[in-house]
Amino acid sequence: MGAAAPLSFATWMALLNNFAIERAAFTGAEMGILQSVREVPGFLAFTAVFVLLLREQVFAYVSLILLGIGTALTGYFPTVLGLYVTTVIMSIGFHYNETVQQSLALQWLGKDRAPIVLGRVVAAASLAALVAYGLIWLGFQVFETDYKLVYLIGGGATVAITLFAWRAYPQIKEAVPQHKKLILRRRYWLYYALTFLSGARRQIFIVFAGFMMVEKFGFSVANITLLFLVNYAANVWLAPLIGRLIARWGERKALTIEYIGLIFVFTSYAFVDNEWLAAALYVIDHLFFAMAIAIKTYFQKIADPRDIAPTAAVSFTINHIAAVVLPALLGIVWLVSPPAVFLTGAAIAVCSLILTQLVPQRPEPGLETTFARPAIQPAE
Repeated sequence: MGAAAPLSFATWMALLNNFAIERAAFTGAEMGILQSVREVPGFLAFTAVFVLLLREQVFAYVSLILLGIGTALTGYFPTVLGLYVTTVIMSIGFHYNETVQQSLALQWLGKDRAPIVLGRVVAAASLAALVAYGLIWLGFQVFETDYKLVYLIGGGATVAITLFAWRAYPQIKEAVPQHKKLILRRRYWLYYALTFLSGARRQIFIVFAGFMMVEKFGFSVANITLLFLVNYAANVWLAPLIGRLIARWGERKALTIEYIGLIFVFTSYAFVDNEWLAAALYVIDHLFFAMAIAIKTYFQKIADPRDIAPTAAVSFTINHIAAVVLPALLGIVWLVSPPAVFLTGAAIAVCSLILTQLVPQRPEPGLETTFARPAIQPAE
């Protein structure tokens, strides 16, 4: 399931700009609307809790199929309205799948093994994305493939893998019944804060780091694609290693290393003048995404097992608050001072680093932060 989603999403992302301009005659205005529309299902991910009357595993399969169908249909509707509609279908499937997959992983995996297995899932997803990007490059550079066929193959592969998983693997029984309502608990506040800041950092990377590579250093489509290939190839090897390190070090040490590294990366983005150094920073920045596993496993250790599904839905919405607000605000800042955008990213990393020091060495229910004190058990 981890590999199924990137086959569609990587295909959709790789072709989007060229397809939108060449076939749907998009301008910047339509592209801006499209990106906003794409993020709305992520912001509304909390609604996943209201459909948990379905088994979560079945809901994950349905979400993956929606993602595949939305991607497969994209090439058949080369118009502004058609691209909006297929994007909404694709995005609903993608964001609901991300929400439910996180919930299922934290429910199914033991606390000791969760970082290791989640690292392998990231590696599988990276490998699938790597294959998708490689085949897209081959299809367009060597065989002059049509957009319609590539979208159909990418989306169809996701649907095929999902249907196989649905039939080949058993329905795993819920170990603990999940709450079927929204859950916001005061004791999870640190998890919520780290999730929000993680979403803000992700948006600065996604929206502005790549834009800088093109605007400031003149990177071509081939150059950017090559950077993506390097990123995903590195993740195939490094993500499982990062998962093992989180299991060995604990969440606080892993997140501390991540945020110190991000302060360096974002500060360097602000002043870099060498294209090779900028490319290296771009790859390093992307590799830090795998460290986000530590935020998930921190929550797993402090959570009431019944809260995992509804909190996964709420946290995905919290993560996407920044996706709705930050790009527009920082886009205005970019017109005045591009370095200020990346220094804002460095400031976000500093805030994350400070909050990370509140994560206990051994988090557990009742010991969610270093300020908390576990309840003293009465002597027998």
